[in-house]
Amino acid sequence: MLRKAIAVVIPLMLGVLTGCAPGTHTAYVTLPTENGVSAYRINNRSGALTTIVGSPYLTGNSPGPMVIDPAGKYAYIANRIDNTISLFRIDSLIGSLSEVMPRTATGLDPVAMVMNAAGNLLFVANEVSSSISVYSINSGTGALTLVAGTPVSLPPNPVALAVTPSGNFLYVVNSNLGLVFAYSVASSGALQPVAGSPFASGTGAFALAIDPGGKFVYVANSSVNTVSILSIASNGVLTQVSGSPFATGTGPVSVAVSTTGLYLYIANESSNNISEYSIDATTGFATEITGSPLSAGTAPSLLVTDPDGTFIYVVSQTSKTITPYTITSSTGTTATSGAGALSSTVQSVTISSPAGGMAVSK
Repeated sequence: MLRKAIAVVIPLMLGVLTGCAPGTHTAYVTLPTENGVSAYRINNRSGALTTIVGSPYLTGNSPGPMVIDPAGKYAYIANRIDNTISLFRIDSLIGSLSEVMPRTATGLDPVAMVMNAAGNLLFVANEVSSSISVYSINSGTGALTLVAGTPVSLPPNPVALAVTPSGNFLYVVNSNLGLVFAYSVASSGALQPVAGSPFASGTGAFALAIDPGGKFVYVANSSVNTVSILSIASNGVLTQVSGSPFATGTGPVSVAVSTTGLYLYIANESSNNISEYSIDATTGFATEITGSPLSAGTAPSLLVTDPDGTFIYVVSQTSKTITPYTITSSTGTTATSGAGALSSTVQSVTISSPAGGMAVSK
């Protein structure tokens, strides 16, 4: 596994933007070995990446996971060696970043972060201190305030977390256990374990994603090369769906669901490919798409969904690339034949060492 590896990104796409370009939005990649974050302009039609002037920007030591607030005003980066979170203002014209000091203290080795859809709560998984920290977000300044009663302790090595679109439930997986820990989330951000939590997934549960409808949790079980699908009840309780777990590629370490909720993608780090599935809207079950798996770079370890629903970005660690893939469109709200397959028509961005994290704005 290369999850702890760190990255320096060197953009190969020609051209450097000096102002806002029409038909574009932005992406950011953390650079742990240089203690910085690189910024890119995304072409809305092709998905191609072009560096933004002034990039990369200085962060704390070993920046890793990153999130952007729904309004696109602020970016948050977890510095894994410093055990802090950096807050950046995003320039609305060119997408450049400026850090707002001081940095916010968190637990030991903040390995994963997620923000609720309302943009007022930030959840952080601290791997070494085995805890979840929750912060309220000031809408005017972006400043973070630790929520009373957090951090919440967990068994050793929490590595990934996801929050439902409603913001009512938070789910956490642990690399040492085949379990999903479930919490209800109060309006204040306070966490309360869901009755019956934790819930069985598969050995080596390593990554997870929730569909846009908030009905299902998809978990990659890296140790046994499977994917688990769990339905979400109204009270947050999880139940394995029929046919779950099912086999996927070797070493699944990242999960993404399309913005339509029609497709599921799994990055298989050890078999160097991406498994592609269509999702049954009623049962949540995933059926492999014809032509899957898709050969990717060496050791694909991170999938990032573009908010516009057109692209999936694949970060491959050993081949050191970030590749935009276009999602074949479907008709209406039901997956059609051939839809959901990924294709790439633009040049990858080459990176000089494994990536730390990536976030894409709306």
